[in-house]
Amino acid sequence: MTVTRSVQILQEKGNAMPIKEAIRTQRVPVRIWTDDIDEGSKAQLANIASLPFIHHHVAAMPDVHLGIGATIGSVIATHQAIIPAAVGVDIGCGMVAARLSLTANDIDEKRLKKVFDQISRDVPVGRDQHADGQVLVDAVRPFEPGLKALTGRHPQLLKAFGKFSKWANQMGTLGGGNHFIEVCLDEHERVWVMLHSGSRGIGNAIATYFIELARKDMARHMIHLPDRDLAYFAEGSEHFADYVEAVHWAQEYAMANRQAMLDLVLAGLARHLPPFTVTTEAVNCHHNYVAREHHYGADVWVTRKGAIRAGVGELGIVPGSMGARSYIVRGKGNAESFCSSAHGAGRRMSRTAATRRFTEADLARQTEGVICRKDKGVVDEIPGAYKDIDEVMANQRDLTEILHTLKQVVCVKG
Repeated sequence: MTVTRSVQILQEKGNAMPIKEAIRTQRVPVRIWTDDIDEGSKAQLANIASLPFIHHHVAAMPDVHLGIGATIGSVIATHQAIIPAAVGVDIGCGMVAARLSLTANDIDEKRLKKVFDQISRDVPVGRDQHADGQVLVDAVRPFEPGLKALTGRHPQLLKAFGKFSKWANQMGTLGGGNHFIEVCLDEHERVWVMLHSGSRGIGNAIATYFIELARKDMARHMIHLPDRDLAYFAEGSEHFADYVEAVHWAQEYAMANRQAMLDLVLAGLARHLPPFTVTTEAVNCHHNYVAREHHYGADVWVTRKGAIRAGVGELGIVPGSMGARSYIVRGKGNAESFCSSAHGAGRRMSRTAATRRFTEADLARQTEGVICRKDKGVVDEIPGAYKDIDEVMANQRDLTEILHTLKQVVCVKG
């Protein structure tokens, strides 16, 4: 199977919906919800659209940008096949948010600085993890049988884990990069807690292991692809069922990890803020995952790589960059997006480019009013390195409605 890399972009004319562009040179079209997209991303999307098992079309969300193999901000429906690299290496990465009974009147800068310090002590960030005596045993225990069964069939996974073999110690830890924990105020000055994280080192090890198996399958069956990261498992193939089991395990681990961190954060807040309760407004959603769904008359696998599910009435979280607004949204169930939405602002430039272009002084200006790190170690996460979140939201007005607008006052990053 040889796939052309040529890309022809056709503007959608007379379309009342926010689809801004379409690629129509491959087996199925690509529908794009933005005109702020680079040529490399267009080429990646075209490569995906050329694969023989892609269902109906490929959807590119307003925050779309270049990824590994598959474009970040893409929604890919497939017949009887899954592309592991499209799911990504941070399997189950996503967001959780909860509204508290507190308001802006209950917090001040002094208290928020104490909250920042408390969260930084209680939740390991970057490559740090909980000490052996502080493992969150109750959160970890449900995952032990599934991992034991998986490694029993794939003992090589134990080597892939490497330094992350203490997966239990990483339950309730943040990680690095663009992962964060925030305290926010909404449009009514009510307090929210929001955080972004995934399946940590164990998810990365599982993903990396199966991506390599998929590449070997392609070589063994002499299947030629435009990008080796589009290697896939077909249903019924040797490793398909085990990958589905493994990715489900990692997605559940990621969701539990976010809930465990949220519990730690709430306990930390309780030490420095007036008594509060958690309201019924709470959301915990993936934005790097695969699920079985029904679209355009068929049961298919839907991979959302940097996208959230936005079915009718479903709640989701679309965060902005550090220092920008974030949104709690409700899905409209748009069929053309496979009931999906953007997952955030989306990067405008690479981390290396951001570090070269911006300084610590720039970071301080762009995060004014937010209690957060402002050192060179997080300059690559400066708001200027990301797309305008308000433009992203405008481009997906047919995908979601905004319920709450959040502005962070505390941000803890890895």
